[in-house]
Amino acid sequence: MTDIPVLLSTSSVFPEPTAAAFELAAALGYDGVEVMVWTDPVSQDAKALKVLAAHYGVPVRSVHAPCLLITMRVWGTDPWEKLRRSARLALEVGAPTVVVHPPFAWQRDYATGFGAGLRALNKQFPDVSFAVENMYPVRVRGREFVPYLPGWDSSKFGYDAYTLDLSHCAAARADALAMADAMGSALQHVHLGDGRGEGLDEHLVPGRGTQPCGPLLASLRSRGFTGSVAVEVATRKARSRQARIDDLAAALAFAREHLGTPARTG
Repeated sequence: MTDIPVLLSTSSVFPEPTAAAFELAAALGYDGVEVMVWTDPVSQDAKALKVLAAHYGVPVRSVHAPCLLITMRVWGTDPWEKLRRSARLALEVGAPTVVVHPPFAWQRDYATGFGAGLRALNKQFPDVSFAVENMYPVRVRGREFVPYLPGWDSSKFGYDAYTLDLSHCAAARADALAMADAMGSALQHVHLGDGRGEGLDEHLVPGRGTQPCGPLLASLRSRGFTGSVAVEVATRKARSRQARIDDLAAALAFAREHLGTPARTG
């Protein structure tokens, strides 16, 4: 079988800019990059991304649509237009996957037609998969609420493609392996990060939390997985750039070990 590629999410180098992710991905031997579309203009610019990919020799293999609170005004406020522009960006850079979050609870019109809208987008952009990511409930002062519709566990709603995020599983105190089972053959993308199951979205380097990151990666081949794994870890509190680099190297080594794939050369 073809090796499962390991990507570096541009969010993993924050607060460094998008371009830094390409530099570090090349230096460390990642197979490609996942571009988080956010306020950095480079993350929104297909021409700039193609220049970076060619210069560093690391392709863009997935695009994360601007679905975060901090990106609510990136590419306007219409959520469907954000997904269409994400798909066009993915096509231009040659990425087969667009990562999508479920709608926020206050986006009621968007949420009502979310499933049907994704199916329509799949027809409009047949060469791109819109992989819906699992999220997590929010806990404040002992109370829990779900800020997403129709819910935080995307595996329950029959989408055509999924992204499994292990850090989000930790925040939800959900069983990542069981969620992968529920996603079945529609599991097309993995966000690799760890967490300690304390109800927080920590995005730790894999192996530093309590999630079954290793077993999940080791199970992908037997699941018939043909997608990619994107390292999505938080390094914004790293004491130095070298500490950030060390964390990203450790995450890549973990992924290679448990996927059973060799380091990239050349």
